[in-house]
Amino acid sequence: MIYHFVVGDMAAEPLRQAIADNAELEGEVIVLKDILHVGPLRKEEGQSFSELRSAFWQEINKHEKVPAKVDDMERLLAVSAEMYKDDAIQAWFWMAPWPADVCAYYWLLPYLSKHMGRFFIVNIANLPFLDENGKLYYPKNISQILPRELVKARKLARPVTPSEMEIDSDEWQKLVEENAAVRTHEGGKKIASQTEYIFDASLLSFCSQQFQKASKIVRQAIAKFNIPTGDVWLAWRLRQLAIEGKIVVQGDATKALNEYDVKLPGEQLTLGNMNESASTTE
Repeated sequence: MIYHFVVGDMAAEPLRQAIADNAELEGEVIVLKDILHVGPLRKEEGQSFSELRSAFWQEINKHEKVPAKVDDMERLLAVSAEMYKDDAIQAWFWMAPWPADVCAYYWLLPYLSKHMGRFFIVNIANLPFLDENGKLYYPKNISQILPRELVKARKLARPVTPSEMEIDSDEWQKLVEENAAVRTHEGGKKIASQTEYIFDASLLSFCSQQFQKASKIVRQAIAKFNIPTGDVWLAWRLRQLAIEGKIVVQGDATKALNEYDVKLPGEQLTLGNMNESASTTE
């Protein structure tokens, strides 16, 4: 029995198909819903980690009617409890070179390293895979890998070593103490703490004197700058930029991104006010 940990629903789909196609991978996929490279990590006294993360997502995603609920910790502890009962159970973490995945590895380590020799990692960083046309490429996310290629990738699985446990176990505590707003991937297993303003310039670079859909601004910024935070966090940054007076909002910014527009502050140059300006100077 293998518990396969993976970050995000999109990454889980090809992995589930790979498991269905290969008996050696038989087990259950545990989807980690939270992305730990954004938001606070340091909980208050008497507060659980799940309560901290749920409150964070609820705060930045206020337009959602259903309260945010993060239960990754509870499901991790349930798997660990099963592993204590049965020495034949293994836990595999499928890790891509992406900040959410690397942060999840550090978060998992203190719990699954207690099961010596049974916590495996499948690290796809800097490894080539074949796409649908048989061409080599280097995926940044498990979701980008075909199920048949994931079946082959099972051979990459290896136990996390005692030295890794010793060296890497301090990294999560370091990230918690820094408690940054954003954490970026700097290659390998290196994570750097950043301020909440790190992607503001990227968002502003797509704003102009004319109103545009907020969803368009976020979509363009993610595509051009490969921003890993996702649209929910960037929508929150747009609202903060509006509060700071760096952009102007038309509509209700507490709603979904496609329901309001944004632009840079200042007069919008239109044909009407151009003609008015010209007549004034004559």
